[in-house]
Amino acid sequence: MQLNFFNRPYFENGAIKQISEVLRTLGVKNPLICTDPGLSSIGMTDKIRNLISNEFSVTFYDGTPANPTEIAVNEALELFKINDCDGVIGFGGGSSMDLGKAVALMANHDGKLLDYAVNEGGYGKINETMPMIAIPTTSGTGSEVSVGSLIIMNDGRKLIFASPHLMPNAAICDPELTFGLPPVLTAGAGMDALTHCVEAILSPINDPPAEAVGIDGIEKIIKEGSLIRAYNDGQDKEARWSMMMASTEGAMAFSKGLGAVHSMSHALGANQELRLHHGTLNAVILPAVLRFNQNHVGNKYSRIALAMGKDESINLANEIEKLNEKIGIPNSLSEMGVTEDMIPELIEHAMTDPSNITTPRVPNLEEWEKLFLDTL
Repeated sequence: MQLNFFNRPYFENGAIKQISEVLRTLGVKNPLICTDPGLSSIGMTDKIRNLISNEFSVTFYDGTPANPTEIAVNEALELFKINDCDGVIGFGGGSSMDLGKAVALMANHDGKLLDYAVNEGGYGKINETMPMIAIPTTSGTGSEVSVGSLIIMNDGRKLIFASPHLMPNAAICDPELTFGLPPVLTAGAGMDALTHCVEAILSPINDPPAEAVGIDGIEKIIKEGSLIRAYNDGQDKEARWSMMMASTEGAMAFSKGLGAVHSMSHALGANQELRLHHGTLNAVILPAVLRFNQNHVGNKYSRIALAMGKDESINLANEIEKLNEKIGIPNSLSEMGVTEDMIPELIEHAMTDPSNITTPRVPNLEEWEKLFLDTL
């Protein structure tokens, strides 16, 4: 089946088998596949290559780091140009898809990557990119249906690139690609999807369809128990399908914006020494931000609670903490290596993050400090 949203994803078990058909539809003959060392080491790159018809000339870049960097973008871009590629496939988690978007952008845009960052006024500078296909192998970021990409720049900042032109031309969402994903990655990615749904709903932007999609994502993740089931049994076919759908829905929902959780996790994710997982960061930070926003979102907490299958009067932050414990999420940022002396720099980064545009309550300097301290 196909979902009618922006780029009509191919969503079904076994959808990866349609890769050659999708390439033909887009007129791509020489794709660059951006992926990561982990997928390459377990033979996933061989799998996708064997599914692509020999009529196509395929080039691989498998050096995508856990948080994609400007250096990696430039490395992949050089391969794209040397091999006369005419399209990009982002194959992996959000990092590989985000890196692929940046390569597709710079393959036909002049100047430096930094010129196109939202923080630098680059939103309106982005025109049509080279053709891009996104193939997720985790259920978390939803980058396959989003207009954004996150890249750590050479100056150390983790910046957002966003434009309708960064929406992949096609997405192949095959839940079977997530079978056997380790529990720790299942948990972190799943909490990323949940945070997307929650923060999108809490955004003050009036977009009922996107909000409804977010509600459905929460129902799949928690009310139906899909995250815990996928965490406990990586081969649970129904749970894996629901989690990939919820991940896709999370990105569809955050077309109405995100919030302070992401501002903080983007700041933390810029630390290339700690190499922190984005979804796990979201999970740890979410309860503190929920408490901070408590009295600034009307009846939305009640609606989220009902979508979770809970009584509408529950303490939402406490429920997220209970869920985190069940799926092995760290109790604090300090368990992930974050120290109090890092906070001033983290605040500086978080205060300038574009996610603040749609947060229901923008923290001041002292409140940012308290939020970071509360999560340590």
